[in-house]
Amino acid sequence: MLGWGVEFLRAEMNRLLSLLFHQGVLDEQFLQLQQLQDESSPNFVSEVITIYFHESEKLLRNLRLLLMDKELSDYKKMDIHLNQMMGSSSSIGAKRVRNVCVAFRAASEQNNHAGCLRALELLEHEYCYLKNKLHELFQIEQQRALASGVRYPAQHD
Repeated sequence: MLGWGVEFLRAEMNRLLSLLFHQGVLDEQFLQLQQLQDESSPNFVSEVITIYFHESEKLLRNLRLLLMDKELSDYKKMDIHLNQMMGSSSSIGAKRVRNVCVAFRAASEQNNHAGCLRALELLEHEYCYLKNKLHELFQIEQQRALASGVRYPAQHD
């Protein structure tokens, strides 16, 4: 019975990953990240993703603060934050978040405040969706590990 539970959870993980790839939320870079995880670093992916979420929260907060200024003139600073968000999103395979960053940067380069506000709203939406789905994936992964008798430390968001 124990083995069946592990296989069911593995199938759930694969189903969720397939959905995220099909939706374009993730790309092949996420698979490459997973390949770096092994017995010596069983939490590698979740640790990298946790750092990504922590840094992204700061970047999103900074972008929001910059856009709250109605007389926004520091589009260069916004571009720096967007480039950081784009690079880190690319490195973990967060394809839709990265794509929204590209559109956001285009609005920023045109000094389009309204376009930047719309892009930020979409970026926050895509980011939250990614975060929720990866959290779900890591919960299933942790359940699978527990079902197979392997114990991982709890993850903190």
